Amino acid sequence: MSVEQVMVVPSELFRSLGYFQGFSRETERYLPTLLRPEHISYQPRDQMERDPSFKQLIPYVVFRHRDAGGRVSLFRYLRGKGQGESRLHAKVSIGVGGHICSMDGADATLAYDEGMRRELREEVDIGTPYSVRCLGLINDDLTDVGRVHLGIVHLVDVEEPRVAPREPDLLEAGFRPASELAAEREAMESWSQICLDAVLDSE
Repeated sequence: MSVEQVMVVPSELFRSLGYFQGFSRETERYLPTLLRPEHISYQPRDQMERDPSFKQLIPYVVFRHRDAGGRVSLFRYLRGKGQGESRLHAKVSIGVGGHICSMDGADATLAYDEGMRRELREEVDIGTPYSVRCLGLINDDLTDVGRVHLGIVHLVDVEEPRVAPREPDLLEAGFRPASELAAEREAMESWSQICLDAVLDSE
């Protein structure tokens, strides 16, 4: 059985661009350099999960709906045991996405984009027109999972709240009002906690 090869960058490269803990909206400061071919490599996932000298680049896609009255809701779900990262099981998440793999392509930028689209196709069905933009980055060195991952947050504004899970381990999935999400913040995985306010505050 072949070992999954995932896209990574050296953690030192990320730090050299300007270290932060939490959320940053400065996408132009980080992404052009992080996605340059000479900085990207594909490494065995099982090794990278234990090696904080590398950061695995992860698209983290958040779906947002704003109704006619301006009320905001986000797509959220509970991670089941079949989800790949066991350290996140039973956590509430507002982000959909996963690793960029060597099969997604040789060109770093194109591979990142294709990997994000692939993850979305695998995990959800989007039954409405939408627009997407890159909102920022998440870095969380306070958790074991966060130390070896770097999240790139993409905000998808949907015309209708019609996003449905394809994977059976996206449990209790659906759009929830901002007030409900704030109330369950402590049950969320750290990345969702970190980016929740930034997503709700974005115009």
